[in-house]
Amino acid sequence: MDAVVARSERCTCIWVSGPIIVGAGPSGLAVAACLKEKGIGSLILERSNYIASLWQLKTYDRLSLHLPRQFCELPLMPFPSDYPIYPSKQQFIAYLESYAARFGIRPTYNRTVVHAEYDEQLLLWLVKTRASGKMGDEVEYVSRWLIAATGENAEAVQPAIDGLQEFEGTVLHTSAYKSGSAFAGKRVLVVGCGNSGMEVHVLPREMLGLSTFGLSMLLLKWLPVHVVDRILLLIARAMLGDTARLGLKRPTFGPLELKSLSGKTPVLDIGTFAKIKSGDIKIRPAIRHISGREVKFLEGQSEEFDAIVLATGYRSNVPCWLKVIWMFYSSTYASVVHYTINVFY
Repeated sequence: MDAVVARSERCTCIWVSGPIIVGAGPSGLAVAACLKEKGIGSLILERSNYIASLWQLKTYDRLSLHLPRQFCELPLMPFPSDYPIYPSKQQFIAYLESYAARFGIRPTYNRTVVHAEYDEQLLLWLVKTRASGKMGDEVEYVSRWLIAATGENAEAVQPAIDGLQEFEGTVLHTSAYKSGSAFAGKRVLVVGCGNSGMEVHVLPREMLGLSTFGLSMLLLKWLPVHVVDRILLLIARAMLGDTARLGLKRPTFGPLELKSLSGKTPVLDIGTFAKIKSGDIKIRPAIRHISGREVKFLEGQSEEFDAIVLATGYRSNVPCWLKVIWMFYSSTYASVVHYTINVFY
């Protein structure tokens, strides 16, 4: 059980007998469940009011998993047998809520971690938090263990584009995008293509009757990564053609090697590429600057738009609050403390 060990006018200090887990997304829930199965209690700190807040608050309505459900289920509890191969956003959220209920996981909500540091004299982690959206109301949690489970997509990336602030139409990040119905009849510029700008691997969601991810995992049992990448790209070329011809240049590294090196996930196509080939979606180079509703691109052409959607991705927020020696964190520490389950969607 947790116990309050000190209190002042500005900060309450609470001892946590088990690990402190930062983040109540899929990773945090999975860690808490696995620990509980071993008889180890934990404390989850979550800055929002919900579990899996990214899924609940910052995803579009029609989102579904792009990998078959067996590759996305959490430990100790499979998806319901009546779920489709690619569960919807609503089904995935319902699964996570059932998961938390089954294992009795009750996060501490509205607690934003602002600073976490290991005290080498006390041999303890000191985790300072603040009530989300407020100043003051500080609580410091103390434990022997800290687990960062905030994932790779905690904060929206807002690009610096000359003139964007003065754009006369609508501008929003995809974290606020819910449905295309609001843009019916409008000219929309989507900034970003996949996870790495205009250099991106586009792969079919399924190859040779299997999910692309499942085929990759199967081949990796017998073949090295660079060989599997070559096979995937050959099949993708046969199915999709030359993506570079349409302005989608492939990176130097193959899709699996790129994921391993940089964390950038390939785009699993479920219809967008056909829209590009038909001309319904047009590819443009990077933006030079924006003036009014006019957007000028690097190659010189310019067009007018009614709305700009920033599909520029997310980043981890761990470096903002976790204070450790970087060399230590990037090697041993990362494998011990920063636990992440990659749920692709």
